[in-house]
Amino acid sequence: MSDTSLAVELTQHLIRCPSVTPVNAGALEVVEHALASVGFEIHRLTFSEANTPDVENLFAKIGDGEPHLVFAGHTDVVPTGDVKRWRHAPFAGEIAENKIYGRGASDMKGAIAAFVAATIKHIRRYGKPNGAISFLITGDEEGPSINGTIKLLDWARARGERFSHCIVGEPTNVSQLGDTIKIGRRGSVNGLIRVIGKQGHVAYPHRAENPAPIVARIVTALSHHEFDQGTTHFDRTNLEFSSIDIGNAAVNVIPATASAQFNVRFNDSWTLDTLKEHIRSIVMTVAGPTTIELDFLPSNAVSFLTEPGLFSELVTKAINEVTGLTPELSTSGGTSDARFIIRDCPTLEFGLTNETIHAIDECASISNIEALEQIYSRVLNYYFNTAG
Repeated sequence: MSDTSLAVELTQHLIRCPSVTPVNAGALEVVEHALASVGFEIHRLTFSEANTPDVENLFAKIGDGEPHLVFAGHTDVVPTGDVKRWRHAPFAGEIAENKIYGRGASDMKGAIAAFVAATIKHIRRYGKPNGAISFLITGDEEGPSINGTIKLLDWARARGERFSHCIVGEPTNVSQLGDTIKIGRRGSVNGLIRVIGKQGHVAYPHRAENPAPIVARIVTALSHHEFDQGTTHFDRTNLEFSSIDIGNAAVNVIPATASAQFNVRFNDSWTLDTLKEHIRSIVMTVAGPTTIELDFLPSNAVSFLTEPGLFSELVTKAINEVTGLTPELSTSGGTSDARFIIRDCPTLEFGLTNETIHAIDECASISNIEALEQIYSRVLNYYFNTAG
């Protein structure tokens, strides 16, 4: 590999590994080989848990002490969908029209390649850092997120690792590289409401209990409920129903049950427990004496925030110098593994653009990958005071 195109070449090598969660397919070996070439200590770790697939992970470190900067990300990708609809094979890493095509190009193999390339060049130029650089790479971000980053962090903490700051290479930018840094994320929880009625003939409603009007009132109440006004860095908490189901094919039968499924994206006004209790209170008040079952699916997606400060200013400076843009500090979007890392250190997310992630013909601009490498290089220089 030549230094001038190292980030692009690494992106191609990573894309050519069909690492659909939880399969590694050689992706971690690409990262391991590249980092080992400049003296990183490498640890390969497989974590397990009952009823979940085993997942391979990687921890790499060079240097010691503080400051300790961590780059974090995932090499696993979502399935391709209909391969026949792709213009370029999803695991070929083909380059066309100044773009590299393939599953994971933007989410987030391009960013992993960029921060690995930036780090390799930094070490070759300056030697070991005055502090430490680590990589936390998982194969379980697009899946259940059980045997990945959270257990990798526990392992690192148990061996005495202490992190100062972290950058996660998620594709944060909306329109162009440099427009958005994520300083936090909303929490997420799914719920299922089941209204228990009594089946009967529609001509004799007094002999039945129709759950349909009850579930309709609950859906209306929760859909129109104002959970909060938003906070300094977060939009308002929002609840959306994704399914309402009675499953009754007969027009002359009052159904026995009716159900509704919902998701809530919540800000830092709430914990999972306080939010669940608030929703339960609304549902039970609306339902009255009707029998209700309300269940929440397990969730590890809590809201988190890294307060703007010196670290976000350093990353903003690096972005501005390369792209000319001043990024928005945002908490929008879905969840990421940053929700786990924030427990151990201030965490920002910054990577490529996200317009093609999880889509057919996912791709990343070659110029963006190279610019992202330059941004990460400047972050390293400023962080370890080696700019020159």
